[in-house]
Amino acid sequence: MAAWRFTVWVGVNSVLSLGRVHRLAAVLLMGFASGLPLALTGQALQAWLTIDGVNIATIGFFGLVGIPYTFKFLWAPLMDRFEPPWLGRRRGWLVLSQLSLAATLCFMSTLSPSAQPVLFGQWAVLLAFLSASQDVVVDAYRADLLLDKAEHGPGASMHVFGYRLAMILSGGIALIWADQWQSWARVYAVMGGVMVGAAAASLVFLPRVRGTSKALTSSGWAEISGFLAMLAGAFAGYYMARNLLIVFGLEPDSGNHWVQLFFVMSEIAAALPLAWWFARLVRFETLNASLASYFSQPGATLFLLLIILYKLGDAFAGSLTTAFLIKGLAFTQAEVGIANKIIGIWLTIFGALLGGVLMIRLRLYRALLVFGVLQLLSNFGFYFIAILGKGAWGSVETPPFDWVIVSLDHAASLDFLLLAVVAAENISGGMGTVAFVALLMALCNHRFTATHYALLSALAAVGRIYVSPVAGVLTETIGWQAFYLFSVVVALPGVLMVWWMRRHLLALAEVGPANAEID
Repeated sequence: MAAWRFTVWVGVNSVLSLGRVHRLAAVLLMGFASGLPLALTGQALQAWLTIDGVNIATIGFFGLVGIPYTFKFLWAPLMDRFEPPWLGRRRGWLVLSQLSLAATLCFMSTLSPSAQPVLFGQWAVLLAFLSASQDVVVDAYRADLLLDKAEHGPGASMHVFGYRLAMILSGGIALIWADQWQSWARVYAVMGGVMVGAAAASLVFLPRVRGTSKALTSSGWAEISGFLAMLAGAFAGYYMARNLLIVFGLEPDSGNHWVQLFFVMSEIAAALPLAWWFARLVRFETLNASLASYFSQPGATLFLLLIILYKLGDAFAGSLTTAFLIKGLAFTQAEVGIANKIIGIWLTIFGALLGGVLMIRLRLYRALLVFGVLQLLSNFGFYFIAILGKGAWGSVETPPFDWVIVSLDHAASLDFLLLAVVAAENISGGMGTVAFVALLMALCNHRFTATHYALLSALAAVGRIYVSPVAGVLTETIGWQAFYLFSVVVALPGVLMVWWMRRHLLALAEVGPANAEID
């Protein structure tokens, strides 16, 4: 009898262990699928534009294709409420978004950025929209799947690891492929095939989850009409600002890139408040309730400003890195892929781990301040490499290799100065990201709902997206050296604001944001 009970106990625990392995493997797969499109709307896209001969200012404007990442919380309620047939709410939206991403990547591979810039830009925006939508589903699926708190830590690690592996593929190995194949179109087509594989794996491998999300109080039609009204307001604001500037004699297609930048910023500045007003008018309750709840908190605006400013200098310095290295310093795509993307991403992971270890001893305020100063100082590295140029510290040759999915049939030189700059920038950036995420989690876990975390994380991407057009025009005007000095200056307000808010950040760490009053 005892032997039978022992056998049953072992069998049950084996099933539970296999179930846990299955769930964590599913999280790893979703993390990979989530990370793959990010570089294809960012640094990989920037490399394609650079190789295709697009000017720096236009490359900067292309950074705006990532705008959907900053507004993904707006349509997340629709994906939570409505369920695609047959596959379930989470898995259905996941497979649908992944197949749509694959089709978009394949179509983009038939376009030329220099010959069809407007059409190419529109499809790049669609790619970012679908990528942001996939992120919404992945985040919700992970929360629904990992109900056991003991799985939260390993689950988060699996997600980050899969995400970073995908970025090595689409942001690093992709540059080596493009250099060898002499074709970014082929790279995007291959990435489309990878997304088809991800969709097939999601369909077959991912477990179903029960609908654990809270029901929304408003009707489905109210949510849809509110969302459509918000879109209508955004388009109305865009066209109003555009036509008003034309009435005043400005040309949107002017050869002056500062005029073009003024058009873009004016259109965005008009579209956002009008979209919000339309959403309130038609009662888009999910959006209205989340915004009202956030801004009713004491000090909400100051914390919001800190969130935007803290990574702003880092965003400026990194906004045109690929274009700077390829066009400004004449590095090959393979060299940039190996040094800045493959080695750089591993160094970012190391920086994040190091930051996590240091934060065991450092308080949130001190971590934000120290890591923020390190981020600021790392921007000087790009200034030095802009002055000294390629080969100033010598180089080392990377021997040919064959890693099955990628190979290098000839030796490639790795610049020592580039490696030093990449190491400083990625390690400090990884440490700063850990402290920054800790700030968001502190605000969210103690004071705000999960909807607010989506809002805060979206606003955290504002710097990364919106500085790009400014960076492009500015670089054409003042040159690379002055631009990177400017990125140091831009990083200073975020550090100073951490110091200015030190008492409130200390209170936030001690008692939570609900009691951290702001003067």
